[in-house]
Amino acid sequence: MKKYVCDVCGYIYDPKAGDSGSNIAPETSFEKLPQDWACSICSVGKDQFSPEK
Repeated sequence: MKKYVCDVCGYIYDPKAGDSGSNIAPETSFEKLPQDWACSICSVGKDQFSPEK
């Protein structure tokens, strides 16, 4: 599973870790995140993330 980087603040969503602050379980791919999920740091939406290079 690919990591995704917030284009605004640089937060990296790591699917292996999930996002405990948003009740996202480990092993949840970026594509499976809810549409209303937001960056844990700056609160922008999924459309502001890019695949890590």
